[in-house]
Amino acid sequence: MNWMKEVLKRKDEIIAETQTFLKIKSVLDDATKEEGAPFGAGIKKALEHLLHKGEKDGFQTKNLEGYAGHIEMGEGHEIVGVLCHVDVVPEGDGWKFDPYGAVIQDGKLYARGALDDKGPTMAAYYAMKIVKELGLPLSKRVRMIIGTDEESDWRCVDHYFKHEEMPDIGFAPDADFPIIYAEKGIIDVVLKIDSVCENTEETYSLKTFSSGRRFNMVPDFAKAVIGKCADLSELQNIFKQFLQREHLNGRIYEQQSDVVIELEGISAHAMEPENGRNAGIYLAAFLSTLPLDQRGKGFVNWISRYFSGDIRGKKLNIAAQDEVSGELTVNIGIISYEREGEKTVGLNIRYPVTEKGANIQRKLAQLPDSELVRFSDSAPHYVQKDHPLIRTLQNVYEEQTGQKAELIAIGGGTYARSLKAGVAFGPLFPGRSDVAHQKDEYIYIDDLLKATAIYAQAIYELAK
Repeated sequence: MNWMKEVLKRKDEIIAETQTFLKIKSVLDDATKEEGAPFGAGIKKALEHLLHKGEKDGFQTKNLEGYAGHIEMGEGHEIVGVLCHVDVVPEGDGWKFDPYGAVIQDGKLYARGALDDKGPTMAAYYAMKIVKELGLPLSKRVRMIIGTDEESDWRCVDHYFKHEEMPDIGFAPDADFPIIYAEKGIIDVVLKIDSVCENTEETYSLKTFSSGRRFNMVPDFAKAVIGKCADLSELQNIFKQFLQREHLNGRIYEQQSDVVIELEGISAHAMEPENGRNAGIYLAAFLSTLPLDQRGKGFVNWISRYFSGDIRGKKLNIAAQDEVSGELTVNIGIISYEREGEKTVGLNIRYPVTEKGANIQRKLAQLPDSELVRFSDSAPHYVQKDHPLIRTLQNVYEEQTGQKAELIAIGGGTYARSLKAGVAFGPLFPGRSDVAHQKDEYIYIDDLLKATAIYAQAIYELAK
């Protein structure tokens, strides 16, 4: 079977349908949530769009109260799961292209979700459609499970598997090729900070400090508001020198009786925080050089003490590593300071498969001048290298690409960890830049089509 030939027959349709799908802004939106739309109107629209397409193409479909859905074909007791999600992270700032315009330029399709995960979801959908249209005999059911809250709290998965069967084997097209057989544990933490710096000369009063929208994104913007200072030009000059030294952009301006300080960083996925530049950490570092009030100074000093120049958790005393999945990483994704209100930070920690989340929790609870007020832990996921699922996917990948199907471990968390026997399988090919969660996110058209061919063969080989 020439799977790529079958994909190219449908090339224009695949591209056009992917563009239509990407134009739906499917970001978590509590303001528009309602019955049937637990995560907002945009996510509901994306889920229903895909389910309607499945129904029109002759698949069996099901919507589980807007939390999740599935598209199914085939017969048999066993299920091959293909786990995807239609929600995307917020677009962020600084895009060259419309984040929901689905523009094609220089062989790339630009949009939020192009790589994570709506582009790959459409590739997997057409892979199923090709197998179905060819009338190939299957001895198992193939079920695309569609999540809606993957970028936040995975409430969709929890709801789905309370009501539906667990697939016997499966893959998630939501990471890298060749095959990801190990995923680090993922911890989200909220710490309330109560740090006071008594030995400070108060010239500036820190009123607010905010950075970040999500735990799993490196913040690309941070903002602080301080009381109006006597000499704004001096402060602007100090900030300008800081920006030049750190090769960053930002600005200071007056706003009524206050002074606003803004700093731009570079967004990245929290599983690889080294690919970004955390605006919150840099702004805290700058503010820590100023003579702030005692609580403001204590807060920014605390952030700098534990996070400046360290994404491995060494300063937090939680560093860990193993041969399978590498080193622990830490991202301070959310910073929130109100002079008369709460003072918190939100962390996203990716830890090795041989480490225990309970050890990290115990150490974080012992941090000075802080209180652990939230701790959620998604345990690591690991499939043995000789499992039939992995052997089958290795054969498919090598046949389709002519390249060795190496097994890799990541810090990201995919829906594969929801399965007892599941792996992440593409769509990012070796050598390609990982632009998920970044501005001007894109997927190469050629890669989208190649992934579709790989998924089609994989589905057939696993379910025949």
